[in-house]
Amino acid sequence: MLLLAAVACAFAADTSRRVQLRLDTSEADAVLAILARQNAGQSVATGDWERLFATEPYQRLKRREADMHRDFTDDDFKKFVLSDATLKRSAELRRTLAEWKQADLNAAAQRVLAYLPAESVIRAKVFPVIKPQSNSFVFDTETDPTIFLYLDPAEGQARFEIIVAHELHHIGLSSNSKAYDQAIASLPAGPRAAAEWMGAFGEGVAMLAAAGGPDIDPVATYTTELQAEWKRDMQNFNADLDRVQQFFLDASSGRLSSQDEVRGQAMKFFGSIGPWYSLGYRMAVLVEQRYGRAALIQCMLDFRKLPASYNRVAAEINARGKQHLALWSPELLKAVDAQPVPQAR
Repeated sequence: MLLLAAVACAFAADTSRRVQLRLDTSEADAVLAILARQNAGQSVATGDWERLFATEPYQRLKRREADMHRDFTDDDFKKFVLSDATLKRSAELRRTLAEWKQADLNAAAQRVLAYLPAESVIRAKVFPVIKPQSNSFVFDTETDPTIFLYLDPAEGQARFEIIVAHELHHIGLSSNSKAYDQAIASLPAGPRAAAEWMGAFGEGVAMLAAAGGPDIDPVATYTTELQAEWKRDMQNFNADLDRVQQFFLDASSGRLSSQDEVRGQAMKFFGSIGPWYSLGYRMAVLVEQRYGRAALIQCMLDFRKLPASYNRVAAEINARGKQHLALWSPELLKAVDAQPVPQAR
């Protein structure tokens, strides 16, 4: 019993060292307070607006919009808050925020830690916000990582936890990204661009990490429409692999001659749940099931290893003759100097 207690304490200490999360709902709380005054037929005081505009989420949101060269003024935000559309949503926004406040983000972070290198750390702020734009995003990952989440009544507590876990995996893995940058720095420009974009398979790995394992449905909390899209993507795995492979070959060979061209083509594979997610997820699952999670984590430290390791697993599956999985071409893997993880199981 003493040994178990010591192990539990050591695990808790390690988790505390590697994870620092802060949920800040002050912007959403301030907006809801103003809406409550409106619903009660009371006037909104200057102090109500000052409290809203002084919150860290609002200040950081305003800075981010300026960085994106988007118009964002306090007066415009007042109009948004006082609009009939926002006022009509006040009850469901209040309900959703109350649900999100009950989320166990530390448990989500612990799930993610199991899919990160031992030296990875997660330092992040989580800001649920009420705002005009319905997008969610990660901001300032290098100096003050922050997850902005649009307060969406269509997404309950479970979905909120999954979204945060997904983004926490990105943040945790980014603390190891310099090693990958150094590993591919000596590649020629074209192959280096292809190798850089192999890191986008991290979207699929983050889905696996957020779910908590290969036997857990990664889209269980998604909308019915997104679940159907995910099913189609899984069925189109081979065709999508061929499409992404052509992009990599075009990038590595120089047929895409500028960074803008490379990025333009790569962005087409995102979408709501695009090939970066579906291909990355399925390759990650197959590698983990065949070689173990430690091998998959090696792939996260050098994403060139993921398609190379997947190829080895897929070749074994294809040899059994029950299904056929598309393979990454030797030409591509040689161009980016991709090596599979060592065989362990």
